[in-house]
Amino acid sequence: MNQHLVASSADKESSSHRVDDAWEFLDRHRDAALNVDMRLLRRRIDWRLVPLMFLCYTMQFLDKVILNYSNVMGIQQDLNLQGNDFSNIATFLFVGLLCFEIPNIYFLQMMPAAKWLGVNVILWGIATACGAAAHNYQTLLVSRVFLGIFEATIAPSLSLISSQWYTKSEQAPRFSFWLLGVGVGQIIGGLVSFGFQHMSPNAPLAGWRTMFLVLGATTMLIGTATLVFIPDTPMKARWLSDGEKVALLKHISVNQTGIQSRKFRFQEIVEAFKDPQLYLMLLAVLLVSVSSGVVTTYSSTLIRNLGYEPRQAALMNMPSGAVTIFFTLLVGFGVRKTSHRWAWILACIIPAIIGGGLMSFLPASNHAGILAGVYLVNAVIAPLSVFYAWTVANFGGATKRAFGIAIVSGSFSVGNIIGPQTFQARDAPDYRPAKLAVMGTQAGCAVVTFSLFLYYAWCNKKRGLEKHVTEEAYLSPEMWANMTDRENKKFRYSY
Repeated sequence: MNQHLVASSADKESSSHRVDDAWEFLDRHRDAALNVDMRLLRRRIDWRLVPLMFLCYTMQFLDKVILNYSNVMGIQQDLNLQGNDFSNIATFLFVGLLCFEIPNIYFLQMMPAAKWLGVNVILWGIATACGAAAHNYQTLLVSRVFLGIFEATIAPSLSLISSQWYTKSEQAPRFSFWLLGVGVGQIIGGLVSFGFQHMSPNAPLAGWRTMFLVLGATTMLIGTATLVFIPDTPMKARWLSDGEKVALLKHISVNQTGIQSRKFRFQEIVEAFKDPQLYLMLLAVLLVSVSSGVVTTYSSTLIRNLGYEPRQAALMNMPSGAVTIFFTLLVGFGVRKTSHRWAWILACIIPAIIGGGLMSFLPASNHAGILAGVYLVNAVIAPLSVFYAWTVANFGGATKRAFGIAIVSGSFSVGNIIGPQTFQARDAPDYRPAKLAVMGTQAGCAVVTFSLFLYYAWCNKKRGLEKHVTEEAYLSPEMWANMTDRENKKFRYSY
């Protein structure tokens, strides 16, 4: 009998040495969940987490896009920028972001995602404020590179935090809510730029410098709130009872992607490099992000080149935010209700292709048509939330998932590096090659997205039909083991 107990103990230890941290909590509080209303619990979690996540994403977009608005506020003249200096400054922010994506994997594995996010939000707020002190091309470039380095964690951190609290189907609208920060940032950015352009010419600081300072300070406050109020994991949420924590963990156990594991497994990165989904996802996000780079950096310039004054250009860019908000909400709730992520991505890409066509082929005198094109291109921002949620849902294993998110976020940076570089000084004021690039890259993204759907459908068919299971069936230590999507034969890909 003693031998049997020893063997049983050894088996349990063997099966759980790679088990996610949530299993230990569930094992201690297995019977704690009593009469928990998941709808009410989800609502409480939403109000605690989503507003701060939304504010973080809003500020990361605003802190990037103020360079766009400062371009119509005299920054080129004040800093004596020549030729392609402005495009290079926009590009190197994403170079900094790209360079830090890989180190970011390690920190996200070793530190709580919420804490790592809060620290970086504070640091990029400082970098934004430091841009106000720039006095030439080099100093502004340095501040923007550091902004990119600290912003590198925003999408991976928010993605991992979302995966800790919601099931795969619930993640889509939450991803959309925090990605709404882009649309809201476009609207607020236009108002902020318009307001700071009314500063007195005799003020101690130019309007664009004051704008950098104010937004940088606001970002630091939001970063501090993130550090204090977002829990490291559901298990450490002081505002949840043990019963509510157990109910939540049982509810999201069907994801089969875990909550938190501090074990870094290099073999998972090797597996990711052998996984076709990584390359398809990377290419799709890269292509869709070329237009995102255009929107972030040059939309105000394109509008101003239609003959509008700087103040008018800032206000005329605000409808871009409304388009972004509409399509982001559309895909978020569409995926929640009907799944078919690939189809909702295509539903956003088609209007963006039409927008690129309007910008490229309408005569310069057709201001209304070109403006409509500039606005429609913003539909392409919405698919980013779907791609992020798709990555979190389909990359199993803590290390592989963190690596996948970092690579996808890095491909977003590459696209944003390419986007501003399509705007060359020699092509001003029409920038027709850049407009044609919008059309071509979006069409390419549509093809790759459909290929990704076919790949996932093929993988699921090979694994057989998914059997209906209850939450209780996922409470064995084996089901909380830190396995990748390829190691776990019960894993099914979402599409």
